[in-house]
Amino acid sequence: MNFAVSAIGRDRPGIVAAISGVLLDLGGNIDDSQMSILHGHFAVMLIVSVPPEVEREELARRLETVRAELELEGLAVSPIDELAAGASPTHVLTVYGADHPGIVHAVSSALAAREVNITDLRTRRTEGGEAEPLYMMVLEIVVTGEAEDLERELRAVGAQATVEVSLRELSSESL
Repeated sequence: MNFAVSAIGRDRPGIVAAISGVLLDLGGNIDDSQMSILHGHFAVMLIVSVPPEVEREELARRLETVRAELELEGLAVSPIDELAAGASPTHVLTVYGADHPGIVHAVSSALAAREVNITDLRTRRTEGGEAEPLYMMVLEIVVTGEAEDLERELRAVGAQATVEVSLRELSSESL
């Protein structure tokens, strides 16, 4: 059985150990994961596999104990019917500039319009001292068409959103 497990809570040591301990006790495994600290909160997304006799309710009940003990704000367990291979990114897109609402929407909308898949997206807002806060976004994307045309379009989006945009091809060595 495969499940998606997600959790978020104030960052503290032991969250990964507690979640992975439950999985180990149930004979399960972490197949894929993404974990990060977001403004002092630890966020985790996992794809896990457990033996067929372990039902969602049992996994959820055991993880609920972890949620309560560590005072996590949220935890969800969802069944996954079929695992699919993820797309391999071909390019890295970086966006940088003064923070303001709409940057992520402008860039992601331009990518969606060209059917470019986002495989990873990270953002960070930093205080710019006495200046405005700065915003940085790094995306790994799958480009199937002409990268030069996409880069021109993204630079136009960047100009309209008053941010710098850079697109570079990923080499197999950098993955």
